[in-house]
Amino acid sequence: MRESGVSEAIRYGIIGSGMMGIEHIMNINMIEGAHVAAIADPHDGSREWARATAAGKISEYADYRDMLAADEIDAVIIATPNYTHAAVLEDVFATKLHVLCEKPLATTYDDARKVAQKAETHGGVFWVGMEYRYMPPVTRFVEEVHGGRAGRLRMFSIREHRYPFLQKVDDWNRFSINTGGTLVEKSCHYFDMMRHVVQSEPVRIFASGGQDVNHLDERYDGKVPDILDNAYVVVDFANGVRAMHDLCMFAEGSRNQEEMSAVGETGKIECLIPEGNLVFGTRHPKQVETLHVPVSAEVLKAGFHHGASYFQHLAFQKAIREGKPATVTATDGLKAVAMGLAAHRSIDEGRPVLMSEFDL
Repeated sequence: MRESGVSEAIRYGIIGSGMMGIEHIMNINMIEGAHVAAIADPHDGSREWARATAAGKISEYADYRDMLAADEIDAVIIATPNYTHAAVLEDVFATKLHVLCEKPLATTYDDARKVAQKAETHGGVFWVGMEYRYMPPVTRFVEEVHGGRAGRLRMFSIREHRYPFLQKVDDWNRFSINTGGTLVEKSCHYFDMMRHVVQSEPVRIFASGGQDVNHLDERYDGKVPDILDNAYVVVDFANGVRAMHDLCMFAEGSRNQEEMSAVGETGKIECLIPEGNLVFGTRHPKQVETLHVPVSAEVLKAGFHHGASYFQHLAFQKAIREGKPATVTATDGLKAVAMGLAAHRSIDEGRPVLMSEFDL
């Protein structure tokens, strides 16, 4: 699995070599013309994991600022805990490095807006890691929807039924103040996907959710985790399309973890992950057919996002080499965070939330 026709290697630096940082390393390892040159993480075990995963010798730093000052990288990946993104980016913006910042862009609206504003004048490509756009079955699904396979789009839904949040260093992801809340941390992917598929902007959001099963018996300095483990979110878009997100994080018994459904005036298209199948249904004549979208075993093995990280890196590197803007911009990241925050506000206040309440 190699990229060809490159003149010189893109040198990556990874800030944060926990689970997602390691996934990035595994995928960069497979791409010719790119390699991980350095990693930065204050946690000894995480640096050791990165060292064992990298394809060659890497420089290691406990403080990412030392890595930035060393002038040995061309692009940086930020895969640190959510609540650190804004502060880390403040230092990265002092460089001209190309940036891939993991989602969510930040945990508060003010921080996300400031990051988005600074990204507009940053000297390198600034890309937000919305991996789900790059799962091959999802990419094909979006092409079919935009190509009119189901007619004019009227309804779009995304279901994620999965396992609970994984354990992270210092259990930082057990509290909403660190993550931004489940609908920011987890679901910003899906709010980004809504905008990407619907091709319009959200107007109103109404949500219902709670913490009903997971982490209730855990204690951290006497505090009980407060992250939601299930929710429904309904979104009205400016072009009249209705969208819905259905999240459950105590549903390990599901056949598919992600299911997307686009219903148009003439038919319906479904995308099923990890089956990798698209299901096309038409109204007249009434019929259903299935298409499998394969992904190589090598790419599937390099992470938890059905090959998305690999294809995202190819797109990121193409933007770097061709001097083109990011496909997933800081503004996209900001709007995904705002939608997640609006959903949380709707749950907390028991009302529909207008996106005009945010200064977008």
